[in-house]
Amino acid sequence: MEKIVKVSHLQKKFGKFEALRDVTFSVNYGEVVGFIGPNGAGKSTTLRTLLGVIKRDRGDVEIFGKDVWKESTEIHKRISYVPGDVVLWGNLSGGEIIDLFMKLHGCGDKQKRDALIQRFELDPKKKAKGYSKGNRQKVGLIAALAVESDLYIFDEPTSGLDPLMEKVFQEEVEQLKKSGKTILLSSHILSEVERLADRVVIIRQGEIVESGTLHELRHLTRSTITIETERDVAKVATFNGVFDFIQVHNQATFSVDNQYLNDILIQLTQLNVKKIESIPPTLEDLFIRHYEN
Repeated sequence: MEKIVKVSHLQKKFGKFEALRDVTFSVNYGEVVGFIGPNGAGKSTTLRTLLGVIKRDRGDVEIFGKDVWKESTEIHKRISYVPGDVVLWGNLSGGEIIDLFMKLHGCGDKQKRDALIQRFELDPKKKAKGYSKGNRQKVGLIAALAVESDLYIFDEPTSGLDPLMEKVFQEEVEQLKKSGKTILLSSHILSEVERLADRVVIIRQGEIVESGTLHELRHLTRSTITIETERDVAKVATFNGVFDFIQVHNQATFSVDNQYLNDILIQLTQLNVKKIESIPPTLEDLFIRHYEN
């Protein structure tokens, strides 16, 4: 597949602090990649390096086959970017700022802009200095989504938005995804990444520690099983691969390492199972377990 973004052995220091130790990942054409990690892991530093705002110390970083530092002007013509804290000109209205961003980009759609203003419930006539953080984010999102780009980079884009507006953003990203656009999404809302992303890249202390589709990564964590049996369910706690066992009469809930799941299901048939429910691991389970380890 054609790679839109290529990051290879990226390193960056701020004084003695090593923000990025060895970051390597890629984003393919038409793909949505979720870029996740805790605060201070290096997400924003990586994205700002991609934008050519920060100069790397070592490594290769390319977008559209161009060097992000040397050819940033050409790259920016084809991308949309929304940071986690949008800073605006206080004396301009939200509508004026959106129009300015669209004019600078050069590929704006006024009908799309108007539809987005309605969807995000933004008052475009209000001065930016009177906007809340959530409304500042809306201005950035509308400006980014109203232009035609080949790559969309979102760094905590829904920060400050209420759940309804988060849903609007997710629906807009799904539309971009259907139209074949390429998206790099950094978000603290793991359910958002799980819903939208084709692949996930996890960064920890300046290094990529996991990368792959959710299906590929689910082996790293556990499914949750809830059962009700006719016979005493207590013996399930002794099965290999069972963790966090909780029993109430002949009902039990426990976690299972997926490699043991088939063997455990065979053993459960001996207990005359009346009811069973299996919930696959979520991205949040994967994330928390990985960081606890």
